[in-house]
Amino acid sequence: MKLTFWRLGVLTIVLGAMPLLAQTSNTPTRRKAKAGTVPAASQQDVRALRDVVAAQQKQIETQSQQVQQLQDQLKQVLDSVQQANANAEKVQGGADQAQATAAQAQQSATEAQRLATQASAAAADAKTTVAQADQTLVKRMQGVESSLKKVGPFAFSGDFRLRDEPFFGGPADQSQVRNRERFRLRFNANAKLNDDINGGFTLASGDINDPISTNQTTNQFYTRKAIAIDKAFINYNPHQFKALTLTGGKFAYPWYNTELTWDKDLNPEGMAQTLAFDLESVPVLKRIALVGFELPFSEVAGTTLTNKSIVQSAVYGGQLQTGWRLASWLKLTAYSGFYNYHNADPIALATGKANLKNPTTPLVGTLPLNATGLQNSVLTTTATGVVTVAGQPISTGVKTITNAQFASKFGLFDSIARFDVETPYKRWPITLIGDYVQNTEACANIVNLQPTPANTSTSTFSQSLSAPCNSRERRAYWAESRFGRLQEKGDWQFAYTRMFIEREAVMSVFNASDIRQGSNVSQHRAEVMYQALNNVQLAFTGFLGRPLNFGKTTPPEDILQRYQFDVIYKF
Repeated sequence: MKLTFWRLGVLTIVLGAMPLLAQTSNTPTRRKAKAGTVPAASQQDVRALRDVVAAQQKQIETQSQQVQQLQDQLKQVLDSVQQANANAEKVQGGADQAQATAAQAQQSATEAQRLATQASAAAADAKTTVAQADQTLVKRMQGVESSLKKVGPFAFSGDFRLRDEPFFGGPADQSQVRNRERFRLRFNANAKLNDDINGGFTLASGDINDPISTNQTTNQFYTRKAIAIDKAFINYNPHQFKALTLTGGKFAYPWYNTELTWDKDLNPEGMAQTLAFDLESVPVLKRIALVGFELPFSEVAGTTLTNKSIVQSAVYGGQLQTGWRLASWLKLTAYSGFYNYHNADPIALATGKANLKNPTTPLVGTLPLNATGLQNSVLTTTATGVVTVAGQPISTGVKTITNAQFASKFGLFDSIARFDVETPYKRWPITLIGDYVQNTEACANIVNLQPTPANTSTSTFSQSLSAPCNSRERRAYWAESRFGRLQEKGDWQFAYTRMFIEREAVMSVFNASDIRQGSNVSQHRAEVMYQALNNVQLAFTGFLGRPLNFGKTTPPEDILQRYQFDVIYKF
């Protein structure tokens, strides 16, 4: 824009000077014309002057044309400047309009922000109202649920499990192959009577003569199923000495164990005492407890004429428990226990009377264990009935079991270590459990085995030992690992357990009921569990096991595959 105005000034000066130049060039001519006669020499000068004037006139014409061109250019420049000014005015007007529009937009944005703030506040209020309504509804539902689950001092709970269970492999005669449906129903009632006393009871489904299972198999022609007392107990925990707890009745285990020694469905009977101290102020050792128990399981009356007193069979024992915080993410709990079976032979006799053709429906008062359930060495005495015909004894062929005795006594030393590992992921803790059991009295009952009674005129007797008792077969091992938890909806847990149980290591009628057999067995267990809802759980368990083949020349039995598909509902 500055360059344009400079050019305009130069052109104006040039145009102003042109008339003066024209006037100066014409003046000598006018003066000579008035003088009259001019000399010849002067005529030449005049002609030369005329030529100069003509040349100058021509130059002036050329310059005039150039000036005209410059004037035209100037006019174009002026028009351009005018148009530019007009455009500038338009632009300025547009800018003013845009500025006004921007101001209006800013004002609108401010108003929108204010409305958004009000809307956000209203939404927050609405969310708070909804949350309060939800909390109120949850509290009401919890109140209704609580009122349904609690009556007076009693609080109620329970669970129902539906299971499909196929079997594959096992003995060559396929005697273990089957596919069955089972269910389990349990109902719990617990009460706190005062600050010192609490107790409760549990009703459960299942065969009332089977202490290690509450499962009910659907194979009894749609008959009504039994519900029996599975627990009935009372605890005394004096407020003057909270470290002490006394328990009596039929109760859950007050000591820690794995299914290497005790099935999880078995609830022992008798008395137990627990003395526990929490040591939070101690740097590493956080808890120490001592548990004692006396668990009677049978009574047998004497048969001699001079002694018919009733002798009781029982398990006596105790366990030392310690809890350790090794790191902020690592906890160790250690357990050392001893189980002493006093007068255990009635167990061998009870299992010997089971009906092997239908082991789940035994004679009254016997343990319904199948032919492979009891694997400890047992000496069995049988009698065959004899009748006299024409003075001659004749066998009836009917056999009965008159006596059965274990070749071993059972004094089990049990050591357990459990590690709980907290990972960076709350839903994925790790648990590792190791259990080692040794029967300190393997084959110690051989000296007490009764000889075969002398034959009489009414019966004949025979004896057989189920397996030679080898005192070296006295140990059992358990290694378990778990990954995950089952607390909230969406939780998963994966687990694997390896079991190795020699023949005389444990009392094989009271340990895990789902493995191939109670002892003399090598067993694997794999589990996958999913918490579908807070009170609904889906589970899969696979058991792979077979008997040990110590000292045998025959090939080992095929692996028995047992799979369980469970749906569990808790209420």
